[in-house]
Amino acid sequence: MDVLKIKAKFKKDGMMRFISHLDFIRLIYRALRRAEIPFVLTEGFSPHPKVKFDDALKLGVRGEMGVLFFLKTKMELLEFKDRMDRQLNKDLRTIEINYAE
Repeated sequence: MDVLKIKAKFKKDGMMRFISHLDFIRLIYRALRRAEIPFVLTEGFSPHPKVKFDDALKLGVRGEMGVLFFLKTKMELLEFKDRMDRQLNKDLRTIEINYAE
């Protein structure tokens, strides 16, 4: 299967800086589903979206978090960004997005 990788950087600011890393992961999973983005599922007993996260930020810290998404089909970067941003809070925004190797 041909997999497309998209590397996105999110900015955590405002009240979203108080969200834990595990809650951030669940938030990204839900945003992918609600945005109807064709993501790849992991294999195994309990499949979930195949996503790779950078190191966690400390609770209460503003900053940027990198996320690598694995998609089933080709998608334009702006379309991906628009779909994700519509599902996310105003304090959690996509600031950078690129195709990854």
